[in-house]
Amino acid sequence: MIRVLLVDDQAMVRAGFRVILGTAEDIEVVGECADGPRAVELAERLKPDVICMDVRMPGGDGLSATREILSRAVDDPPRVLVVTTFDLDEYVFGALEAGVAGFVLKDTDPDDLIDAVRRVARGQGLVDRAVTRRVMDEFARRTPVDRPAPEAADLLTERETEIVRLLARGMSNAEIGRELFIETTTVKSHLGRAMTKIGARDRLQTVVWAYRNGVARP
Repeated sequence: MIRVLLVDDQAMVRAGFRVILGTAEDIEVVGECADGPRAVELAERLKPDVICMDVRMPGGDGLSATREILSRAVDDPPRVLVVTTFDLDEYVFGALEAGVAGFVLKDTDPDDLIDAVRRVARGQGLVDRAVTRRVMDEFARRTPVDRPAPEAADLLTERETEIVRLLARGMSNAEIGRELFIETTTVKSHLGRAMTKIGARDRLQTVVWAYRNGVARP
């Protein structure tokens, strides 16, 4: 069972998400709140697997809450799924750098929200491709690096580097496989090893690492 915490300052939004997620037999909403500080408390007490986190809330923003939650739960951190209207503001990119697992739009279809929660719970960070491609493009623009850092270049094999670069372009495992003429399972294996080497929890953090270290470029 996937345990979910809802964090949004709008009661109607939380109620809607609760109803939607309640239709899934493998998802249980274990709590909800309207601000960041309360989210930190509930995350520590309820131990959710996934937190659906709003970005901007009057009582305390989701960015600060995300950082605090992930810093406290080092051994077994929850996956934070940012639920946003997505206007490419500083809060979104701060959340990306803080270690969120993915993004989804507030007006997403019910089935897509359920799928997003499931995928994030499994450690698949790139949730909404329309969102994450825009996130990656903008993040890349804001963090230019001329060439790979030497320590970064030494961490990965040539094939792992190729796959991480294609991932940073927003490609799925299947698309990477077609690009490199290899099986999807092979892509998954190489990517898993690369993530272990760089200490990334999921695909989205892998993309962030790639742009920060110059392995991927705009």
